[in-house]
Parts: sequence; C-alpha cells; structure tokens
Amino acid sequence: MSNLILSVLMLAGTALLAGGVFVLRKGDNKKQGWLMLVAAAVMFANVGIGLIPVPDSNQPLSAQSAG
Repeated sequence: MSNLILSVLMLAGTALLAGGVFVLRKGDNKKQGWLMLVAAAVMFANVGIGLIPVPDSNQPLSAQSAG
C-alpha cells in the first residue's frame, strides 16, 4: 500500500511541476504557477521522507506483532 501512495505522489508531483512551468511560461497567473511548483516540491519531499529506511525496532506495534 505504501508503494502505491508514493507512486501516486510522484505522479501528482510531476503533473504539478509540469503545470506550474506551463502556467509560469504562459504568464497569465504567476502566483498560481509558483504555488504549483511549491506544492510539487512538498510532494517530492514527502516521497523522500517516506523512502528513508527505519530500523526494525522503530516499527509500529502492529508491524512487530505480524512479523
């Protein structure tokens, strides 16, 4: 499930990045373009944080009891 969420975040971040660049180049609403780029950066940062490995002793209790 975690891999699916990270994949959707990457796709959404890529779409926001492309849309933000498009809006900035078009020149109509620069504020919206910059906000889209910031939102894409936040999504990419969330994916990066989600990919950081954690030690087994730091897993939630439900994961420890299942394994």
